[in-house]
Amino acid sequence: MEPGPPLADIACYVLVAQRMSFSGAARELGMSQPAVSQTIARLERTLDLRLFDRSSRQVQLTEAGKLLLPHAEELLDRARAFTAEATRLALPTGGSIRLAYCPLTGTLAAQVAQRLGQRTPPIKVELRPTGWSSATAELARDAVAIMSAPFPPGLAYTGRFHIPITHLAVAMADPLAGAARVHLGQLARRTLLMPRSRPPGSVWAQLIARLRAEGIGFQDGDEHDNWTTALDLVAARRGVLPTPAPLAGTVRRPDLAFVPFDAGLTMTYGIVWSAEYATAQTLALVQAIQSHLRLTGRSAPAA
Repeated sequence: MEPGPPLADIACYVLVAQRMSFSGAARELGMSQPAVSQTIARLERTLDLRLFDRSSRQVQLTEAGKLLLPHAEELLDRARAFTAEATRLALPTGGSIRLAYCPLTGTLAAQVAQRLGQRTPPIKVELRPTGWSSATAELARDAVAIMSAPFPPGLAYTGRFHIPITHLAVAMADPLAGAARVHLGQLARRTLLMPRSRPPGSVWAQLIARLRAEGIGFQDGDEHDNWTTALDLVAARRGVLPTPAPLAGTVRRPDLAFVPFDAGLTMTYGIVWSAEYATAQTLALVQAIQSHLRLTGRSAPAA
């Protein structure tokens, strides 16, 4: 049985495809750009396929590269799950572990904490609702985070799942509150409320890029660190807020309206941890979240 290409080569291909940049992937991998190019060339020779089109200034996936990417991402996810489960089985469990999570994923965090608390021996999960920047800081220590993409470089991640942006939150007194549906063009000259942290590749960076590409002018509103603050700003008529489905479906306020929003935007979340500082508790928590996502049908093979 042929072993196939090394996982390290596949991981390099996935990172170049996700960043659409050889130099960006090289920085995250701690490699030189020529070394990344050589790795991709070796993988292409092994597969007898071209994965990237290098004929233009921008990196582009070939049709084969696009079709293989979801399979490569799923393969890496399964390899991480294999390692996490093997480590969990090899080491004693018990003790406690911090779980930083976006409040949008609070139900998932609570269910996983309950599950681990009932096992023998139990693992106490310290729940830390937080934003992207604070979750990244937590990961500098022994912690696990359920956070939105893009994930901080140099960390392990798996178990991606998606939360769509389905509504636009507006003040009840806003003329848009009575609309049946809002389109991207209707954001022209509007003030948009977005998080303080908008790393490249995030849904907020994608939204800004789309608005600029389509020539839709907008105003940048007050920055915020959490959804509760953002909704208060909306109610005060300081701007409008693209809103994910769980928030629009659960918040009931007389001063707000959630109008269906045709933007085609999706927030990608995943389980992130530091392999350098991982303990048996860390890997048990990662495995528990993965198992829960599979049971509820929320895990995705590709981001």
